[in-house]
Amino acid sequence: MQTYQEFLDLSVGFPQDGFEIIDDELYFHDINLMEMIETYGTPLRFTYLPIISKKIQQAKILFQTAILKNNYRGSYKYCYCTKSSHFRHVVEEALKNDIHLETSSAFDMPVIDALEKKGIVNKDITVICNGFKTYQYKQYIIDMLHDGFKNIIPVLDNKEEFNLFDDEVELDTPCNLGIRIAAEEQPDSQFYTSRLGIRMEDIIDYYNNKIVPNPNFRVKLLHFFINSGISDTPYYWTELEKYVTLYCKFKKINPDLDTLDIGGGMPFKDSLVHDFDYEYMVNEIVNRIKEICALHDVMEPDIITEFGKYTVAEASGILYKIIGRKQQNDRERWLMLDGSFITNLPDVWALNQKYILLPINNWDFEYEKVNLGGITCDGQDYYNSEAHMNNVFMPKTRKVQYLGFFHTGAYQEVLSGYGGIHHCLLPSPKHVIIRRNRDETFNFEVFGEEQNSKQVLKILGY
Repeated sequence: MQTYQEFLDLSVGFPQDGFEIIDDELYFHDINLMEMIETYGTPLRFTYLPIISKKIQQAKILFQTAILKNNYRGSYKYCYCTKSSHFRHVVEEALKNDIHLETSSAFDMPVIDALEKKGIVNKDITVICNGFKTYQYKQYIIDMLHDGFKNIIPVLDNKEEFNLFDDEVELDTPCNLGIRIAAEEQPDSQFYTSRLGIRMEDIIDYYNNKIVPNPNFRVKLLHFFINSGISDTPYYWTELEKYVTLYCKFKKINPDLDTLDIGGGMPFKDSLVHDFDYEYMVNEIVNRIKEICALHDVMEPDIITEFGKYTVAEASGILYKIIGRKQQNDRERWLMLDGSFITNLPDVWALNQKYILLPINNWDFEYEKVNLGGITCDGQDYYNSEAHMNNVFMPKTRKVQYLGFFHTGAYQEVLSGYGGIHHCLLPSPKHVIIRRNRDETFNFEVFGEEQNSKQVLKILGY
């Protein structure tokens, strides 16, 4: 009978980059996961920070290579999309790589202010302020502009937002603005047009009537985000062409316009058969922007991206212990975890997101098909199909079994409400941060202990 390890190798090819088996146990980027479980217990979140820098450097190299290859005359700027993970250790690791930031709501701004006071960033940093501008968000932006953050660019999400800034920005140098294009949704969407941004056909008239008469402001940036993410599909290329063509028309009447923000959506590796061709896609994007600009006789724009999931997803994982086994009928075998998908990995429940799932130990045992169940009292708290094989397989054993979900570093902690109250009052798991020392040894730091009952009762008012 095949072992689990032989089965996985035959079905998807294993080991793979970042994963290897040593003495029947799984290692993640050289980290001994069983040793970590023995030290800290389960359920356990972990974040291995060097992966964040690695991903950023890979993207920067891809864009610089494409710019050189295509004789592209614009520059490239990497902005980290803070909403995918606002944690200080994540943002500070990302900022080691000479990047900039993209924000989405009011409380992002004090985060940047705190980073500047600590000397992590300086006031020259470019900050792309997306999202709907509440009064508080607008006030933070204006205060920081007055405080010398001269490269903050509020991106207008609707026509009324400009009124928030007009009359309040009295600076020696003009305030740079962006405008977000309301993108068309993909064909299978319930909507035709995104609720975010200003309609394409309104942008140039809006600029002429509203912004041109105000000498304090200039529109420097045009922003769009294609909801399906960056993908080699006719839909993506059609949308890209539309928005670059609008940029060209807009540039001819507004010489200040020099930047195209193509948003986020760069995919991360969410399965063991992930085969996205990053090099081809980046080169093709740069090439097509150049070609469209040449057609309209317009200088190519500087390019900004806002990568969030791509930046942080692959740095993290969550480890569980199997605490129960149930045979519910002749076909359905359940392994019960010491945690919950709804409270720990909400995208599994809400978006049917798949992650890389692997056992931590017992790789020499034969395998069996299983369903994984969380321990909330909710029928939806389960996981039963892996992207690469449409079923979940685990080692067939009565021994103690551990397993891990990997590349879970984007959105899961904030969506599950870190440190708050959770479904069935399950506690937030312990979270460990891992850094690499200069001598290549690992440095482990407990960022957050597992939540206790006193903390939960206090939130509930007891």
